[in-house]
Amino acid sequence: MASSASPLPGPSRFNQPPPAPSTSGDSESTVPPPTTEKGLDVNILKELAKSALVESLNDIQGAKTLILEPALAGPLGLVTEVALLKHQAVDKMFWLEPGPLNVNTRNAVWLCRPKMDFMLTIAEQIKAQQSDPSPAGPLVYTILLVPRATELCRRVLEDHGVAGDVNISEFKLELIPMEDDLLSLEMDDVARDIFLNGDDTPIYYSSLALMTFQRAFGLFPRLLGKGDGAKRLADLLRRHHTTDPSQYGDIEMSTQVDGLVIIDRSVDWVTPMCTQLTYEGMLDEFVGIKNSHIEVDAALLDSNPPPAPSPSALPSTPITKKRKHHLTSQKDKLYGELRDQNFAVVGSKLSKVARRLEGDYGGVKNLKSVSQMKEFVGKLGGLQSEQQSLRIHTGLTEMLMPITKLETFNRTLEAQQNLVAGYDPLSQLSTIEDLMNQELDWQNVLRTIILLSITNNGIKQKPLEAFKRDFLQIYGYEHLHLLINLENLHLLSKGAPNSLGLSTNYSALKKNLRLIVDDINDLNPNDISYVYSGYAPISIRLVQYLTMKNQILSTAQDLNGSNGDGTAGREREREKPKAHPLGGWKGFEDALTMLGGDNVDVRQFGERRDGIVIPDENKITTTVVFFLGGCTYTEISALRWMSKQYKGRRFLIATTGIINGNNLLESFGDEPPVQLKQIT
Repeated sequence: MASSASPLPGPSRFNQPPPAPSTSGDSESTVPPPTTEKGLDVNILKELAKSALVESLNDIQGAKTLILEPALAGPLGLVTEVALLKHQAVDKMFWLEPGPLNVNTRNAVWLCRPKMDFMLTIAEQIKAQQSDPSPAGPLVYTILLVPRATELCRRVLEDHGVAGDVNISEFKLELIPMEDDLLSLEMDDVARDIFLNGDDTPIYYSSLALMTFQRAFGLFPRLLGKGDGAKRLADLLRRHHTTDPSQYGDIEMSTQVDGLVIIDRSVDWVTPMCTQLTYEGMLDEFVGIKNSHIEVDAALLDSNPPPAPSPSALPSTPITKKRKHHLTSQKDKLYGELRDQNFAVVGSKLSKVARRLEGDYGGVKNLKSVSQMKEFVGKLGGLQSEQQSLRIHTGLTEMLMPITKLETFNRTLEAQQNLVAGYDPLSQLSTIEDLMNQELDWQNVLRTIILLSITNNGIKQKPLEAFKRDFLQIYGYEHLHLLINLENLHLLSKGAPNSLGLSTNYSALKKNLRLIVDDINDLNPNDISYVYSGYAPISIRLVQYLTMKNQILSTAQDLNGSNGDGTAGREREREKPKAHPLGGWKGFEDALTMLGGDNVDVRQFGERRDGIVIPDENKITTTVVFFLGGCTYTEISALRWMSKQYKGRRFLIATTGIINGNNLLESFGDEPPVQLKQIT
C-alpha cells in the first residue's frame, strides 16, 4: 500500500486465475507441519449447549412438536443433530410463522429468541387452537426462550390472556464453537441494537455467556477493553459476582487464560467498511457465509459429478440446484490453510496442492511390494478427501476470479485503499459519484462514502447533500431511513464548511497506530495489514498494543526476521520470541484519546501478583478477544496470524456474530418483513 503522498497501485494481482495443475509430478506440499501447541478445548461449550437442550426437552413429558424460529436453525445445527431431537421424542418440526398450528402430539414446544413479534404469533396460535381444540385433547404449551426469558415476553402473553396456559423455560444457547479458536453467539443485528437503538440487551446476553465461559475455564485475571459498550460489559461481568454469588462466587482464577480483551465495534467502523481481501473474507463478501455454511451449486459438492450434457440436450433455462456446505478446518485441512491467506496467493497454493496430489497418485506406478501397495491403499482415502476439497476450493476460487476482474471492483478497492491511506479525498469523492452513476451495488457505494466521511472531518454540506439526493434517486427512497440512521451514528456527517481535508484525529491515529504498511508480503506476511493489502485493522492494532508491544514499535523487517526474499519462514519459526505478560493501556493514552470511548483495565484479583498470568513457552496461555457488535473474517485472520508470532500465547476469538460491511449497513436500515416457510 502506498503512503499518503502517492496513489495506491492497482489491485491487478487479483486478476490471475489459479494456475492449471502441472504434470511435472511436483510433490511439494503446502500443508504446514502439525503444531503441538494447543489452547483451550472449547468443545466443552458445545457439549454444555447440547446437554442443556436435552435437559430442557426431557423436562417435557411425551411426544412433542417443535416449532422453531428459522434464524435459530443454523446456530442450533452447529451444536446438535436432528437425530438427537428425535431421541427426545420430537415427532415433527415446523418453522415459527403466523398461522394456525398443525399439531398431532400432546406437546407444542416453541423454540425462539425473546422477541415481541414471536410472542404475538405464539399467543394468536394458542388462542386459535383453544377455539378449535385437537381431537386428541388439550395441548400442553411450552416456550423455550434463547438464551433467557424476559419480563417483556411474559407481559405480552399476559396481555393476550394466554400466560396461564404456557410453561416458559430457557435454553442457554450461548457461545458456539465455530472453530477451535473461534466462538460466536451468532446473534444478528447487535450493532444496530446497541449503537443505534440504545438497547443493551445484547451486552447483558454477552455477559451471561462470558460468565459461563469463566465457569468452564476459570475467572479472567484481567479485563481490558476499549469503548463505552466494552465498559458496560466489563462492569456487568464484575457485578455478576456480587449479585449472584451462589452461581458465580466460587469461580477460581484461571491458570489457562491471562485475560479478556473487549473491543467495542463502535471504536472501529473503518475496518468493516473496507472490502475484505482474505479468501474467507471474500467468500463472505461475494458468496455469503452464514453460520459457517456457504450455499453453492450442488454439482460443486458432488464427489462424482455427472458428465456434462451435450449442447443439444441442454434445456433452454438450466436449473441450478443449491446445497449448503460446512466450511470448517476441522474436516477440511486445505480450507484451514487457505482461509486466512490474502486472495492474491490462493491460486498458486491451489496449484501446488494439485501438483502434489498428482504426484501422489502417480506414485502407484512405482509400487513394487505388497507392503508398499498396502501403505498406498491406507492413505488413498485421505488423498480422495483432499482431492474433493481441492475441487471445491478451486471451484469457489473460480467464482471469485471474475469479480476481481471487474472494473467496478478494482475502482472501488482503489478508492477505499486511497481513503484509508489519506490520499486525495476529493478524487475519491469523484470516483464514488462515478460508481454510483454506474449503479454499483448500493452497499459498496455507501461503504466507500462512509470511509470518506470517517477518515476525513466529515463531508462538507453541499457535496454531502448532493450525494444523498443522487443516491436516493438512483437506488430508491426506501433508503432514506438508512441515511438518517447513518447520520445519527456519525458515519455520514457534515464536515468543515470550507474544507475536505483530513481529520486531525484519523491522520494522527493512522501514524500513531501505524495503520498503513508498505511492501506487504502476501505469501509470507510480516504484519496484520496483509488482510487488507496494506491497511491494518484498528481493532487488531489495539490488541497488539496490549499483547505485542515490541511488534508495534518495531519495523516490519525487524519483527518478521525476513531476509527480504520470503525464504526466512523456517528460521523465523525457530526464532519465535516468547510472549510477554498481558500489558495494559499505559503508554498508549494518546491513541486511545483519539478513538474516544471508555478505557477498561481491571484486575479481577486486585493488584496482587498472583492475579497475573505470565506466558510460558512450554505452556500455552490463552488471551480471549471479544468483539461486541461483531467482527469480520479479516479480523479473525489477523488474530490467527498474531497467534503464530510468539511462543506461549494463543488468541481465542469470541464475538456476538460475524459481520461484513454489507450486512452491517443493511441492519442499520428498516428491518425487512419476515417471510417464513414450513420446514421440509
